[in-house]
Amino acid sequence: MVMPGPSEESFFEDLNAQLAHWRQGDFVLGEMWFVHRFAPTDPITPEAVEVADGGADLCETLVQGLVVTSQSCDVVRDCRDRPFLEVSPLVTVPSEVVEDSRRGRRPRYGFIQGAAEFSLVADLDRTMTVEKAVVAHWQRRAGCVMGEDEIRLADDLARKRSRFPFPDDFVDLVRPIRDRIVEKHDRQSLEGSALRSLREIRVTASPSWDHDRVELFFWFIRDNESHVEAGTWPDHLGRWLDRVEAAGRYVSVEGVVVTLDQMTAREYVESDRLDLDHLSRPRSPES
Repeated sequence: MVMPGPSEESFFEDLNAQLAHWRQGDFVLGEMWFVHRFAPTDPITPEAVEVADGGADLCETLVQGLVVTSQSCDVVRDCRDRPFLEVSPLVTVPSEVVEDSRRGRRPRYGFIQGAAEFSLVADLDRTMTVEKAVVAHWQRRAGCVMGEDEIRLADDLARKRSRFPFPDDFVDLVRPIRDRIVEKHDRQSLEGSALRSLREIRVTASPSWDHDRVELFFWFIRDNESHVEAGTWPDHLGRWLDRVEAAGRYVSVEGVVVTLDQMTAREYVESDRLDLDHLSRPRSPES
C-alpha cells in the first residue's frame, strides 16, 4: 500500500473540511449535467437518440440543478473511505406537483424545502454517482431548513425504494377513485378542500393481499388542523368509497376518515400507503 505524501494528505483534509457542512438534501443550482448510460442500438430518451449516431453510450442531459441524496453521515465521512456521493437532478414541475411531493403523494419526486420556491423537486427516478471533490466545488444551498424537512426527505427516499407493489387487480379496482382524486384535488370546492386536507390514504387488506377473498379497509388520514367542516366528512367518505366497488376477490370495501392520533400503531403499520404515481398499471403491448 502506498502511503500518501504530505501534499496528498493536505488535499484530503481540505476536501473533508469543505464537505463538513453538506447534508442530505443540500443542492446546487445552475447549468449542471446529468449523465446516464444507454444502449447505442436502442436509445429510449430523446437525449440518447440525439447522440446515439455518434457511437456514444453515455448521454449528458442539461438540468437545472443537482441535489445530494446520500445520507448525511456518508457525506461527511472521510473521503478516503467514502469517496462517492449520490445525486439526483432537480426538475421544474407545476405548483400542485410540488405540493403533492410535500405531502408524500408522488414517490417519483423528493420534496426539497429549499428548492420549492423555485418550483423544483428532486427526480428520484434518476441517480448519478460523483466523487466528493465534484460536490466540493459547488455553491451549496441548504435543502432541509428544519428537522421535519430532513425526516420528510428521508421518508421520500425510503418509500421510493420500498413502497408496496399492489396487485394488478387492486390497481384496476381503485382506478376510479384515483381519477376522482386527480380531477377534484385542486378544485375550489368542498370536496377539493377535503382532498387537500388529507395527509395520506392507506388501505388494509384482510386477511392478506394474496388471499382469494379479501376485505378492503381504507384509511383517509386528515390533517389535525383541517378547516373542513366536521359534518361534511361522512359525505366525502361515502362519495370516495362509492368509487371502489367490491368485485372479484375483493368482497367488501369499507373506510373511515381519521387523524393520525385516532389510529393505533398497529393499524398504521399493517396498512399500505397509496401513492398517485403508483396506482397505474404498465401499458400492455397492445395499448
